[in-house]
Amino acid sequence: MPELPEVETVRDGLARHVVGARVREVEVLRDYSVRRHDGGPEAFASAMEGATLAASARRGKYLWLPLTPPSPVAAPVETTRQRAAGAAATRPTAGTALLAHLGMSGQLLVRDGRDPWVHPHLRVRLHLEDAPTGATALDFVDQRTFGHLSVADLVPTPDGAPGGLGTDEPAVPGPVAHIARDLLDPVVAPGTPGRAALVAAIRRRRTVVKRALLDQTLVSGVGNIYADEALWRARLHYARATDALRPTDVARVLDAAEEVMREALAVGGTSFDALYVNVNGESGYFARGLAAYGREGEPCPRCGTPIRREAFMNRSSHFCPRCQRRR
Repeated sequence: MPELPEVETVRDGLARHVVGARVREVEVLRDYSVRRHDGGPEAFASAMEGATLAASARRGKYLWLPLTPPSPVAAPVETTRQRAAGAAATRPTAGTALLAHLGMSGQLLVRDGRDPWVHPHLRVRLHLEDAPTGATALDFVDQRTFGHLSVADLVPTPDGAPGGLGTDEPAVPGPVAHIARDLLDPVVAPGTPGRAALVAAIRRRRTVVKRALLDQTLVSGVGNIYADEALWRARLHYARATDALRPTDVARVLDAAEEVMREALAVGGTSFDALYVNVNGESGYFARGLAAYGREGEPCPRCGTPIRREAFMNRSSHFCPRCQRRR
């Protein structure tokens, strides 16, 4: 599944290639890919056609492109928590946006729509005009169909800070409002009150440290790969109890997670196959620099002890039994 560096790579590509473009026409080739939009494909197309893609923003693994003028027929998706509280029906909106989640295999590819070749897993195509680099189409490609697109209302952020990376507007799509900020967000940068509050929130949880890293309501964007890499760098066992960790321990693993994701971002993310590519169809290369994840039985780059793999949350955890001892 694409993780934060991979999604940020896509966000940056969209910012360069399609922000400022106008959506001339929308083709939905698979209805399921717009299942989160009330009204189905016709309503989704109506909400998009004629709108301009005004920015490219991201929080965690969610991408959104604010629309101007705002669509009058946006269909925000309420979370269970919002629906129970009745919050979505009462809070003000701040425009609308095209919201994208890539799921396990989703790709947003900038293309020249005049090229007759069509990707075998093309699900949605936005025909563009006036794109800054001359692109005429933005394709949503998704082999496993877990990803989705929708048009959602933007709602104000509770703290008044920008909704995510890539936007100055203090707004976030309604379906993303419950998602925590990620470690590339300046609001939770090291040394800020936001980072101190995050450290305290993790220590209050009665769980293990890797589960806390994967909890998108605490800190978003960290997935299995980068959690293992961060814990290896911080020399912490994945099953250490969060409420028994010192503040310096939690700060160290958060710093390590940010560090490893920034390094991955510099080389385009981590790709193990053709399912993750950036907007130009290029793969990331950080897999070559992984120290723990996927290296079961190989020597730890730090001490030479064979890396061990254990089952964790229907996934796997990779760690060095010598450098990351469980106390």
